[in-house]
Amino acid sequence: MRPRLSPEERRDRRKRAMRRSMFVLPSSITMASIFCGFSSVVMSINAAGATPERYFLWAAGLLVLAGIFDGLDGRVARATNTATEFGVQLDSLADVVSFGMAPAILAYRYGFFHLGIHDPNLRAAGWAACFVFTACGALRLARFNVQVGAVDPRYFVGLPIPAGAACVASVIIWRPTPPAASLQAYALAAELFLVGLLMVSTIRFPSFKKRAGSPRAAMLTSLSIVLIFALMILLRQRFFVGFFAAYITLGILLNLAWKAGWRGIEPPRDGAENLETVH
Repeated sequence: MRPRLSPEERRDRRKRAMRRSMFVLPSSITMASIFCGFSSVVMSINAAGATPERYFLWAAGLLVLAGIFDGLDGRVARATNTATEFGVQLDSLADVVSFGMAPAILAYRYGFFHLGIHDPNLRAAGWAACFVFTACGALRLARFNVQVGAVDPRYFVGLPIPAGAACVASVIIWRPTPPAASLQAYALAAELFLVGLLMVSTIRFPSFKKRAGSPRAAMLTSLSIVLIFALMILLRQRFFVGFFAAYITLGILLNLAWKAGWRGIEPPRDGAENLETVH
């Protein structure tokens, strides 16, 4: 017969069980991101028949949802003090699936599959562009993993892979009908090549994960969030295309300004081992 526990021992047991369950929460959110990425691939494959637009919209929307889960898992891990090396590795593998492979398959199915039946050159160009996008995303993640703690966490080195996937999804959310002309499909291939190169570039893009360090910065952050939601309501499907085009343009112009000697915004500090790392 098991000995009867005292009230204090029962409380300690509940606390230990609660603590163990908290470690599962961040990984569960990461698995939700993987589920969204996998489901996006399924929707891309199912996009056939008279109304492929509906499936393409679902596939693109699932990539956006995967990005939301990707942004939550690290924050939850830090808030609950349950960050582990296992979680970091799982997050990277999830990113390859949800933001590397899934958007590449979506782009190929959306822009190159049907038109490529009658244009082998277009199909080959789309195949190459989608592979370059996926490969650059994987290289981007590998570089990020080895640079954690060695670069300024206020900036990403290269375009983050979730933003790269969002660039693909935003085009499809804006225009879910597949391209009817080869010129449009070649433009999509050019976008995939460009986004892939931006991911493996050394251009610094602002990271909004670091908390505001002053009341003024916090107020500006809050106003920016309100403005973003207002634009989302106003522009609807066009919002994502405009937002990520503006984000990329801002990053490039900021880097050019630093090279020209402008210091209105403090440039990144390399070798920042003493700075807080952010995933």
